Amino acid sequence: MLRWALIFFIVAIVAAFLGFGGIAGAATDIARVLFFLFLVVFLVSLVLGLARKGK
Repeated sequence: MLRWALIFFIVAIVAAFLGFGGIAGAATDIARVLFFLFLVVFLVSLVLGLARKGK
């Protein structure tokens, strides 16, 4: 998931550099959503892993 966020971020940078504002904005939004989704999944798995290790 983090890989896809980075890919969309790079697409956004390239599109913005070439002047495609709409595509750059959409790719940025997708990258932002994927990154925050990655953070949520990471934190949940971290908490569950620590809870499991404690038992």
